[in-house]
Amino acid sequence: MSSTRDIEALIEMMAKLPGLGPRSARRAVLHLIRKRALLLTPLADMMQTVAVTARECLNCGNVGTSDICDICQSEKRANGELCVVEDVADLWAMERSGSFKGRYHVLGGTLSALDAVGPDELRIPRLIDRVATENVTEVILALNATIDGQTTAHYIADQLEGHVSLTSLAQGVPIGGELDYLDDGTITAAMRARKSL
Repeated sequence: MSSTRDIEALIEMMAKLPGLGPRSARRAVLHLIRKRALLLTPLADMMQTVAVTARECLNCGNVGTSDICDICQSEKRANGELCVVEDVADLWAMERSGSFKGRYHVLGGTLSALDAVGPDELRIPRLIDRVATENVTEVILALNATIDGQTTAHYIADQLEGHVSLTSLAQGVPIGGELDYLDDGTITAAMRARKSL
């Protein structure tokens, strides 16, 4: 069994990825090994590159390969709209839908008294600074329709009330739903039907 130790270790690592359990990880590793030249070697090289170059945008919290992401650098996206999301996966879901052409702010989670996550553990102070300094005219709260997501949205709305127009996603987002799992049409419908808080 010691001759397969590295392969077993790879399967264990793959099984830690979201959506993969031990059986799925085993199938994926076997497929990669069979397609070593076509998949495994390029994948390993790309993972090494990303491990060295990936970083969070200092402005919004998106993930990219430079200190300021392409979205924050784009003058075309400086239209005064700032979409607040919980996680980078939510930002990517919004981008996939193609329904939003402004800039983003990634909180890095939601408020949670049970987990001792307060405003300072998230990027809420940075959000307030951005609203004050970046000519933001509208903040769109595109947070997950969970209890913690809605608590966070209400907290942010209280902090920004009177300083900027506040809207939230409307129809299309189910209660308890998460943006990363929604299809592009649902996200687009929710974005178009956003409402004032």
